[in-house]
Amino acid sequence: MNAPLNPVELASSQSLEKLAFENNKLEKRLCREVGRAINDFKMIEEGDRVMVCLSGGKDSYALLDVLLKLRERAPTKFEIIAVNLDQKQPGFPAHILPEYLSALGVPFHIETQDTYSTVKRNIPEGKTMCSLCSRLRRAILYKVATDLKATKLALGHHRDDILATFFLNMFYAGQLKAMPPKLQSDDGKHIVIRPLAYVKESDLIRYAQMKAFPIIPCNLCGSQEHLKRKEMIAMLRGWEKTHPGRVETIFNSLGRLVPSHLMDATHYGFANLLAKGQPDAGGDVAFDDSLSAEVSLKSVGVYRDLKTFIR
Repeated sequence: MNAPLNPVELASSQSLEKLAFENNKLEKRLCREVGRAINDFKMIEEGDRVMVCLSGGKDSYALLDVLLKLRERAPTKFEIIAVNLDQKQPGFPAHILPEYLSALGVPFHIETQDTYSTVKRNIPEGKTMCSLCSRLRRAILYKVATDLKATKLALGHHRDDILATFFLNMFYAGQLKAMPPKLQSDDGKHIVIRPLAYVKESDLIRYAQMKAFPIIPCNLCGSQEHLKRKEMIAMLRGWEKTHPGRVETIFNSLGRLVPSHLMDATHYGFANLLAKGQPDAGGDVAFDDSLSAEVSLKSVGVYRDLKTFIR
């Protein structure tokens, strides 16, 4: 018969049980959210060959990990091949990803292209290198996808990336534009998917810690950071603390577009708009959810008067 645990051992055992429970919940949540995004946008179909772009960062590691789990459970049969672009950054630990992927038994391809020298040669010291680096990387990955006969390219952008891009475009480019969960590539030859579209970055940080992924930092820019994007992320983090639920509501709004209540005449026929003498789903009723509008009107004491007025 085992001796009873002393208080310290009992507390430690309970802590481990709680941690295991929370880790299990986290993994299930990530699988559920990725599965939901795949279904909502028909990202992966029968027979697809999905090229998972693996950078060595937490997001792409999690993307690969979750897709491998879903592939085992999903009725849809698809292949996965991991691809890393070795940009010849000084000190890049080229052995980490091949060793990690070999241990997993995942087919992979390492593409070696010296984009580091190109970027350093063309971007003055102190200037942001991200834009040129990403364009070069994208072009190379498209070519690799063609060579590998991949039907989908999976990127590791998450919910917070999508929101940060949305606000960057709004504040600095004057556009209502974000990262779509699924799009056609620049060259028109590929479909790019973002299965982490519904996943919060905070969950990915916890998941990377839980799984102990061998993270490879991007040192191309040294200490340089994409400052505007960092500002957007800080803004979102601030809202999450001071206004719980706001970030989630904003993210949900990206999927609830009402063109009749925006100002883009190329996407809504304002010029040909006529009063037809009957209610229009794109009219004023599109501005308010009927329930929230009713509650709002009641709160200012005019709901009964308004109903009388419009009889």
